[in-house]
Amino acid sequence: MIEILKTTTSQIGPLEEVDVKVRLANEAQAQFMTFDQQQVDKIIKAIADIAYENAEYLAKLAVEETGMGVVAHKKMKNEVGSRGVYDDIKALKTVGIINENRQKKTVEFATPYGVVAAIIPTTNPTSTAIFKTLISLKTRNAIVVSPHPYAVNCTNEALRLCDEAAKKAGAPEGLIQCLTQKSMAATERLMKHPETHVILATGGGALVRAAYRSGKPAYGVGPGNVPAYIEKSAKLDRALKHVVESKSFDYGTICATEQALILDEAIYDKAIEKLKKLNVYFLNDAEKQAMENVISPEVGKVSPKIVGRSPQTIAALANISIPKETKVIAGFESRVGKDVPFSLEKLSPVLAVYRVKDHVEAKHLCSSLLDLGGRGHTLSIHTENEQLAKDFSLALPVSRIVVNTMSTLGAVGGTTHLRPSFTLGCGSFGGNITSDNISAEHLMLTKRMSYGVREVEIPASPINDVVTSVVSQTSNIPVSEDVIAKIVEEVLKKINH
Repeated sequence: MIEILKTTTSQIGPLEEVDVKVRLANEAQAQFMTFDQQQVDKIIKAIADIAYENAEYLAKLAVEETGMGVVAHKKMKNEVGSRGVYDDIKALKTVGIINENRQKKTVEFATPYGVVAAIIPTTNPTSTAIFKTLISLKTRNAIVVSPHPYAVNCTNEALRLCDEAAKKAGAPEGLIQCLTQKSMAATERLMKHPETHVILATGGGALVRAAYRSGKPAYGVGPGNVPAYIEKSAKLDRALKHVVESKSFDYGTICATEQALILDEAIYDKAIEKLKKLNVYFLNDAEKQAMENVISPEVGKVSPKIVGRSPQTIAALANISIPKETKVIAGFESRVGKDVPFSLEKLSPVLAVYRVKDHVEAKHLCSSLLDLGGRGHTLSIHTENEQLAKDFSLALPVSRIVVNTMSTLGAVGGTTHLRPSFTLGCGSFGGNITSDNISAEHLMLTKRMSYGVREVEIPASPINDVVTSVVSQTSNIPVSEDVIAKIVEEVLKKINH
């Protein structure tokens, strides 16, 4: 069957390609179901190793094709998405019995979903593809990847390397599939395909909503309009360095990147001067207005022309001249709203800077920014006041709070002990099914076997008494269909009351 279905994609349309590749994936997954833990883990390690070895190569391909980001930074993402994720999941049991409680006489068995439909964003086109492949195959699923239309080639190359390594390690032919044609209709067909079993959707809000409407189990993520609050007790030099390095990392393409910097009044002036020395360019009033038009030509929507672009490229779009060493473009802001471009999620090295009186005002401002477009995602806070950090964590509608670190790498598990992940759930705050950093556990179902451990006495059913009562009341009536119907009607009335 696999040989018959090996039709070249140049001979079939994008929708037919979905059907072919989903069928191939299902056939391969049926074989993969029979693999033991050692066989699965051998395949996973081979994929992680080849992806790690080619981290820089794939980073170059991604930057060349999309025009977004920084090669050295995308290399780091690929390394986290391969070796970092592997180290996190390698010890996880995903085959056979995964837990047994002899005292309670229960046994738990791992079982896969089947075929994972993985939607990949243009901002992280290789690292996310590698990450999703690892967590899918670790749990004995097959995967069919739908790359972003602007990143088809680099995503396919990443998956080609993963597939070759997997097959050399013993994986069935067809276990890893990647669509090769630019088609949003194909992505929608993949999500709704009857032989697709679960969706991992990383992308824009419209895409995630489409995943939830597909009728399939789906893990989607919301936007990350991340506020970063530097409280007066923070170690200021360290905090500012973290913010600048994080905001400039891969030109802001990770959804956990800081979008607004909130500074306590007590440290505000000192912080601004230090930021200037860290190559942050602060716009004057006229430049800020020009930049606003570039950020958001249409109210409430950020221009894709700035996403993942360098500060110099973005400045040129606004006809602004900035120093070549500029890492971040900053604008002073005091308002929040869809009509306030600097308060939106910008996915670029463009930062809003707010001044607040104290932590009370800061908490309110953080909440307003999150309500605008980042509910459930991430909050960054820099403080030496542990109780204040806990208070913010309890009060604000976010799923992860990173303290005294770079939000970009902290939220994805690079500088923290959060799960290494490129799909960050936003919980019910953001309309997602989970608030977790998505990983292998989310792609594994659990069967539970449980022995009876106690006997119970079941009371006699009252329906016998009701029937006897009704029959006795109608004992002189000849038994007919009408009589039977009346008895049933009376019984139902008494049961319902």
